[in-house]
Amino acid sequence: METKVLNITVNIAGRPYKMTVKPQQEETVRKATKLVNRAITEYAHSFEYSDQQDLVAMVALQFATDAVSLQKEKNFREKEMEQKLKEMDQLLTSNI
Repeated sequence: METKVLNITVNIAGRPYKMTVKPQQEETVRKATKLVNRAITEYAHSFEYSDQQDLVAMVALQFATDAVSLQKEKNFREKEMEQKLKEMDQLLTSNI
């Protein structure tokens, strides 16, 4: 069975990029495109730059940094939750 896909075009920093996405991904991709373009505009107003590539690089670094931070937070929360579940399990086991 074939998975249905959509051919879409998104514009980032004034350049079109053709993509193939699953229908359920389209909204997410379009929202991400808006976030990237908004961040590029903010960097353009805040910093001196030689060309759009400098802005795109800064946005990529910002988003990658955010992703790394979120992954660290997720890992910490998972370990914390696992520890709490073990404590609850031990408490329940000892009281049965």
